[in-house]
Amino acid sequence: MRAVVAVAGEVITDLVPAGEDGLFRAAPGGSPANVAVGLARLDVVARMLARLSDDVLGVRLRAHLERNGVDLSHAVRAPEPSSLAIVALQEDGSAAYDFRVDGTADWQWTDDELAGALAGVQALHVGSLGLTTAPGGAVLRRLAGRAARTATVSFDPNVRHLLMGSPEEVREVVRELLAVAAVVKASDEDIAWLEPGKSIEDVASSWLEQGPDLVVVTRGGEGALAVGPASGEVHRPGVPVDVVDTVGAGDSFMAALLAGLARRGLLGADRRGDLRALSGDAVGGLVDDAVRASAITCSRRGADPPRAAELGGVFADA
Repeated sequence: MRAVVAVAGEVITDLVPAGEDGLFRAAPGGSPANVAVGLARLDVVARMLARLSDDVLGVRLRAHLERNGVDLSHAVRAPEPSSLAIVALQEDGSAAYDFRVDGTADWQWTDDELAGALAGVQALHVGSLGLTTAPGGAVLRRLAGRAARTATVSFDPNVRHLLMGSPEEVREVVRELLAVAAVVKASDEDIAWLEPGKSIEDVASSWLEQGPDLVVVTRGGEGALAVGPASGEVHRPGVPVDVVDTVGAGDSFMAALLAGLARRGLLGADRRGDLRALSGDAVGGLVDDAVRASAITCSRRGADPPRAAELGGVFADA
């Protein structure tokens, strides 16, 4: 039976540069939505827990998710307008963001809207703005706490400092999620903002001691570091690629990591012992697949995660 992974959080329209003439194109985005699409393209059942507006942008976002095979049976039809992000690309292809999110649909969660959302799921992924933006952030954090009783909870802080408040405030959210998450993924940029002056190795080890079974830190073109109780530190190299942009690269990494765990039968609260016991070689294989997925995304425009056939190996054989 295929694993079911629920993904909770925002679905945002990104205005991304369309060329050198200063024009923009509207592209579907939002870190959780990108993860859900990435999972679906890797043949994992991805259940999107989102609040989708019926405005013009919301209709486009819903169609994008449905077109990619994301399960929207637990998505909420929201009366508020859709959120908007304006993306600026730096010379190295990295992305900077500006947001239009006041009073928009993504942040207005109530506990009642999520009743039954976890039925039949083996994992719940949470992260980014949805966890830190009031009033819905507290609702999603409570959802993660409930999910940990039966499912693998994964967490990506995906720092967007323009909207998340101070590092001190976000660190409180991180600590709350470390207590319930089995898998945590962050970027080296996230850690530099959250824990300035500390090495990624020290932060990853500290986070592991607070509850997770696997902590992974992405390092852009330099690859990734993973830390587990049995594996210890595992450093994996990057994949050389001609970078078009980095939009959605971390989300593709997260999706491939979760899909790899699903392929290996390691999702579900009852599998946490097996997750903790993964060897360095096993963790390295998981991370290599995720690095490759991220590199493929960087080689093309926008949040465009790979499909199973592009990754090959365990994905193509499923």
